[in-house]
Amino acid sequence: MKSYLIIAWNMIDPLYYHLSNLTCIHNGKAEKNFLRVKLTRYKGRMVVLSDGTQINKNDTLVKIHLHNAVLLKELGQTKSNLYRGRFIFQTVRKSLPDLVSYIQKHHQVDQIKGIIGITSLDKGVNRLGFEVVPIANPLYKWFKWASFLPICILSGTDVSIKKQSGPSYLFMSKVCLISRYKVQ
Repeated sequence: MKSYLIIAWNMIDPLYYHLSNLTCIHNGKAEKNFLRVKLTRYKGRMVVLSDGTQINKNDTLVKIHLHNAVLLKELGQTKSNLYRGRFIFQTVRKSLPDLVSYIQKHHQVDQIKGIIGITSLDKGVNRLGFEVVPIANPLYKWFKWASFLPICILSGTDVSIKKQSGPSYLFMSKVCLISRYKVQ
């Protein structure tokens, strides 16, 4: 049943991609990049990151999305949460240098303050340079949790555990991103 749902998701995904104005970032190599991005205006409360970068309402950020349909296909029938977590960690780490290139070539590079994501997979992300910030608005937090349900179900993740921790914002300043992941 799951395999049929993943096939259906892969068929619907191009429509979602088109409607959400996402952009795939490519490295020009054979390696896959599992990040899709779009410019966004931040609408949350003010956040000060550890490097002193202040993110205010309406600041320009690059919102990152994992390409979940492709990740689920890649992970297949893998049952090990440890393997899944390690695979996603490695995938994101390999994708971040391409994100640096994308930002540096973007016509609004000077306005971009950093990157933002929303995830319930927040363990170990600090090793990548992300800072985890709880979502303050309970209604928005619930909405994001509900939107993650299909991914949790299809990946075989325990939904009750995800509800306890809930989704969080991930932030990284542009300065931190470039200093950690710029390809020399």
